[in-house]
Amino acid sequence: MAKGSIPAGIKYIIGNEAAERFSYYGLRAILTVYLATHFFNPGGDPALQVAAEARANEATHFFITLNYLMPIAGALLADWFLGKYTIILWLSLVYCLGNFLMAGFTDHYPMFMSGLVLIAVGSGGIKPCVSANVGDQFDDSNRHLLGKAFSWFYLSINFGSFFSTLFIPYLLQHFGARVAFGVPGLLMLLATLVFFMGRKKYVRVKPAGFPKDHFLGVNFYVLKNIRQLFGGQSPRKIAAQRYGPDTVAAVQSVWKVIALFAFVPAYWMLSDQSTSEWVIQATKLDLNVAGITLLPQQVQAANPVFILVLTPLFTSAVYPFLQRKGINFNEHRKILAGFVLLILSFVVIFMLQQLIDRGQHPSAAWQILAYFLQTTAEILVYLTGLEYAYAQAPASMKSTIMSFWLLTISLGNYLVSLINNNIGHKGILSRLSGASYYGFFIILMSIVAVLYSLAYARTLFSPRISGTDGPTGPSEG
Repeated sequence: MAKGSIPAGIKYIIGNEAAERFSYYGLRAILTVYLATHFFNPGGDPALQVAAEARANEATHFFITLNYLMPIAGALLADWFLGKYTIILWLSLVYCLGNFLMAGFTDHYPMFMSGLVLIAVGSGGIKPCVSANVGDQFDDSNRHLLGKAFSWFYLSINFGSFFSTLFIPYLLQHFGARVAFGVPGLLMLLATLVFFMGRKKYVRVKPAGFPKDHFLGVNFYVLKNIRQLFGGQSPRKIAAQRYGPDTVAAVQSVWKVIALFAFVPAYWMLSDQSTSEWVIQATKLDLNVAGITLLPQQVQAANPVFILVLTPLFTSAVYPFLQRKGINFNEHRKILAGFVLLILSFVVIFMLQQLIDRGQHPSAAWQILAYFLQTTAEILVYLTGLEYAYAQAPASMKSTIMSFWLLTISLGNYLVSLINNNIGHKGILSRLSGASYYGFFIILMSIVAVLYSLAYARTLFSPRISGTDGPTGPSEG
């Protein structure tokens, strides 16, 4: 490797990521509507419509739940036992198998869903390893180029998302389900081959074995000796009986970050509906926008477009401008602003649904406005949360804290899946249909925003200017 140059393995990692993200987002673009119309209400019976949509949303959010539950398993297996390369390669093959099961069994629900589970295991398991593998390729001679590499990595994610969200719905419309679900499988196979081609170029960090002073181990030790709490001992003192002060302080810093994470699952309960509930809503909108007729699944392509435009705008212009003006837009204010913007995006969706419930077909342009607000919220919450977590976590526990951040996504989607399960089975929440469904989440997120404001009031109203200029790392949403 030439001194001060981009490592040779980076082009293979970025090529792999672009193809994998094309596969993943192409699948997600068509999943919810396909489940609702093909499996849960193939006859288009209006009496079954609400239940069918709820079951489709439940399945989609369960898929996302599992997809973001797996990163902690993938990260621990890679860091402790097998290494990142092995995890990425073998779980990519599991990913491919899942794709081809879905494409081969588009009329067989159990096999179709089995394929979806395999994709969640593969996609989620490799997620923390791929981004960490980028950093592993650099040393002191070229570390100044790491930000540039992550920028390319980030662009590959969103270009893959944008093109697949436009292209795969078109394939479903004109060539059928086997082709539409098969093409993501071919792209994932291509992603695996590209990654394999770079095998001799990668810097491979050897697994470290099971660390005795890991976050989980320290907390397990405290739980094992929980009786001492009743004797007046604090958790810190109990941990200090076995572990050094640095380890105990590191675990405490992780808990500090987890306290902030406690508010974030509610954010994901709303935000990830943009790839499921909002897509179903788009089937009932006027899809002629600026003279272009879109498919319902294509409206969500607004999200990656806005990410590509707004992320550099916030990082290079908005944050520096606010700092020059002496405005304290610290990480807690960014997150609160994101919560508020997400609520506003749901207000737009709520108003659209009210019109739909009255038999009207409002323009999809209004939903694009909702995507603009939701994407701005994503930049403020998701990327800021990633940066905050990485900055606050000690070096020995950064992988752990990043996996916990992804678990907030999993938990948020699991809760939405439970709500839709209850609706689909005519439970106590079955009254949440039409506009009232979105109204429920507006109230929920408003309560969370108020609680967050109370919990971090001291930081939110501090006159001190934060040194944070905004996140620059990749989004893996």
